[in-house]
Formats: sequence, structure tokens, C-alpha cells
Amino acid sequence: MIVSPFRMPGSLPAVCEAAWPKDVGIIAMEVYVPSQFVDQAELEEYDGVGSGKYTVGLGQARMGFCSDREDINSLCLTVVQRLMERSGLSYDSVGRLEVGTETIIDKSKSTKTVLMQLFEESGNTDVEGVDTTNACYGGTAALFNAVNWVESSSWDGRYAVVVAGDIAVYATGSARPTGGAGAVAMLVGPNAPLAFERGLRGTHMQHAYDFYKPDMVSEYPVVDGKLSIQCYLSALDRCYSVFRNKIHAQWQREGVERRCSLEDFGFMVFHSPYCKLVQKSLARLMLNDFMCHPSPNTESGPFSGLEAFRDVKIEDTYFDRDVEKAFMKASSELFENKTKASLLISNQNGNMYTPSVYGCLASVLAQHTPQQLAGQRIGVFSYGSGFAATLYSIRVTQDATPGSALDKMVSSLCDLQARLDSRKKVSPGVFAENMKLREETHHLANYIPQGSVEELSPGTWYLTRVDEKHRRQYARRSMDDHRPLEAGLLTAAEHIPSPLKKMPRIPTTTAGPEVVISNGDH
Repeated sequence: MIVSPFRMPGSLPAVCEAAWPKDVGIIAMEVYVPSQFVDQAELEEYDGVGSGKYTVGLGQARMGFCSDREDINSLCLTVVQRLMERSGLSYDSVGRLEVGTETIIDKSKSTKTVLMQLFEESGNTDVEGVDTTNACYGGTAALFNAVNWVESSSWDGRYAVVVAGDIAVYATGSARPTGGAGAVAMLVGPNAPLAFERGLRGTHMQHAYDFYKPDMVSEYPVVDGKLSIQCYLSALDRCYSVFRNKIHAQWQREGVERRCSLEDFGFMVFHSPYCKLVQKSLARLMLNDFMCHPSPNTESGPFSGLEAFRDVKIEDTYFDRDVEKAFMKASSELFENKTKASLLISNQNGNMYTPSVYGCLASVLAQHTPQQLAGQRIGVFSYGSGFAATLYSIRVTQDATPGSALDKMVSSLCDLQARLDSRKKVSPGVFAENMKLREETHHLANYIPQGSVEELSPGTWYLTRVDEKHRRQYARRSMDDHRPLEAGLLTAAEHIPSPLKKMPRIPTTTAGPEVVISNGDH
């Protein structure tokens, strides 16, 4: 008999586990959304569709968008620099920088290499990582790469930074209101307030043409809406099943006999193409709990009145309105307590693609106190068309004391609603003009963007020109006024470098660099 040398996740001997850095995960987060949005109710009227189609049917209130002044490089420059400034970190304290995006403006040069210009003044060029692409899943793949690096023999003691960013735009039609734009940057290392639970990842990968971008000269995707929903929900089913099997195996090794269900999560966040799908997804997890329970109580409790659905086949229920309605009603309280808060950015800004699920995570942190978050398990479901998906869990630290890492993280995000409220609302007509301009000038060489710089938020990086060789140049708006910054040297206010094999403290400082850079014009 051949004995396999491989072990199931979580089954490594204690001596190996002791060598891993402790509580590897997310230490800090920064979110960037565009400074302009269109109201979805006004867009309904402009598009001539029924009232409530976008606002009620999709669950969307506002949609952020970019003019031709912003591209994927500028979004990522903005959010990475803000993360470094607000965390008070020196650029030489970063040893890995990963980018997850599906907004491709170059088939060879990575956005990560553009971001390296932020590191030039520090002299730090020893930074691993490049871009990762698979629809909305790229940010999660980049995050996993960063976590795995910290836990590996390659780790040199420095932080990893992960940035997920995208501009989600659609051709005129029913899919356009599911667009959006933005970026999320995350600082990764040990002793994190949001620690990844080791071995608890349920992944499902499969081939499908549900959403893809085969036209290299267009920003617009090809979408099979019904297939995309089926792929999303089937991936959720599979990932949840694998996750539960893995956590059950861990519990059995610990001598614990119990079943994993939604009750084991303090919060559940999902990739959010639109808010209504997220609400349906939580209901779907409840359906999974119901189907897997050996003897659910249908007389009282959460499964009350659901006996009629005991014998349904889960693969036949993707578009079953009776099942959907019954379990959305049954899970309504769970949705209010575990998921609704996660939809702040999604509802107010739209689908950001790779940053979507991390915008949902930031939304949860922004609307709860450290004490409410401490010790909670957060379930995270990430989906990317094509398709790739993972459900994993994060454990929030127990330390919610003032000045703790969790307290700092929550404090840095507590103004999220104010940031969303500070944006400028534009008419659907102006929004449509911006989309037409992006469409006509996409990948145009020897081009100077026409969008207003004055509409951008302070501290935002923006595109100044694309030369005849397609090289892109950028500038940054001042943090304290509305004038574009002139070219200058990268400066920093009291940054603490990270000593080898030691994680630096995160000092509090908001001062930051001012510079004009380009995409490859050296």
C-alpha cells in the first residue's frame, strides 16, 4: 500500500506550525473611490427604464465613475500612497508589492512597475511581486500571494502591500448600472488585527464564458448575465462545502464535535457585483445549511416553515423564485446582523471588480467599534468570472484597547461615509458624456486628457498625457488645496525603516510625498 506524503490543510505537526509567523493578515487598509458619482434613480429615468429597476432590483443607490483623467495606474498610485502616508510607513519597509486588477492598459508592463516610482526616493528596489489577473478574483489571488510570502522561507521580515483596483464600465444597456470604480490597498504582515485562519480556504475553479474581455481595443466586457449569476452561486455552494469540510476536520482534531453554519461567522462579506445578489447569496448559504443539516427544526427557529424545500436538489435552485423568496425571508435577520453593513461602498459607489469584496470588508470595519469587532470570525467570499472563487475566514484580534492595531485600523476607516458624502453628483447626461469620451479615447496615443483636474479629490494622482509611444505621465493634486503639484522630489516625514526579521511599529503621521511621475519615460 502506498501512503501519500501529503497532509490535509491544518494537519501539520505542531513543531512546523510553531515556526510560522503568528497571526499573518491585514494590518491596515486604505480605500479610494472617484470624486464623482451618478444617482441611480436619475439614471433609471434617463435610461427610460422602470422606476426601481436599478435602485430596488439591483439594490444600487449611486455609481462612482472616472473621467479620462484617471486610469488603473493612477487609481493604484493614489491608494498606495495614501496607505503609506496614513500608516506613516517608509517605502523601504515594504518587501513585496502585489497588484490585482483586470483593467489592462498594457499587455506586458505591469501596474506594479509603475507603482515602483513611489519607491525611488527611498532607494528600495528589492520589492517582489507583479500583477495578477482573473476578473474580480485578482485582488484575492494577490492577497493570498502576500500572506503566503510572509509565511514562507522567502520572507525577509518586511511588510507586503496588496492593491486591488479597477474601473468597471459597460456599454450602454442593462449592464451599465452595475459599473463602478475604485481601489483598496492593504498592508500585510504578522501580528495583524485581521488574521487569516490557516488552512480554512474553500476554493472552486472552473471554465466558463460568463464574463470576459476578448476585445483588446475596448474597455467593455462580453457578459452572459444569467450564466454569470449561475456561476457565482454554484461557486458559492462549492466553496462553502469545501470550507465546512476543512473546519470540521480541524475541529475533529481538536476533539470538537459540531457542525459549521452561518452562526459561526460574526460577519459575512461577498464580492458584490450589485447589492441584491449579495443578499441572495447570504440566503443561499442558509439554504446550504438547511440542506446539510441531518434533522433541521422546521417547527420553530431559523428553518421554521421551510419543510417543503427539504428534498430540492441544490443545483436546480439557482433560478427557483420560490426557494429564493423563502430563504431570503428566513435569512433576513442574519442579513441585517452579518452582511448589510458590508454593502455601504457597494451601494454608494457600485462594483469595483477586484476591490469589491475588500470594499465590503472595509465597510464592516468602518461601521463598527473595535469592541464590536474583537474576536469575531469574518467570512469572505471572493468570485471572479471565468471562473475562480474562494471562501476563506479572517479572525479579528481580541485586543480592542485604545491605540491597538485594531483601534488604529477602525479609526482610519471611520470617515468612510463622510468620504462618500463629499463626492460631487453629476447628471446622467454628464456621466454618459464621460463614458463616450473614455470609449473614443481608450488606448489613444499622443493624447492629452480632457477631464477636469479640479473635480478630483486632493491627493489624487491623475493622467496628464499619453505620448506618441503610449508612455503615460501622471501628476498628483495637492493634499491641502486644489492646485496640481509641480514636479519635485519624493520627500517623507519621519519614516521608520523595518529592520530585518522585525516588523516596524506604525507611527502616526499624515504628511506625504509630492511628485510628478511617468509610465516608463526614463
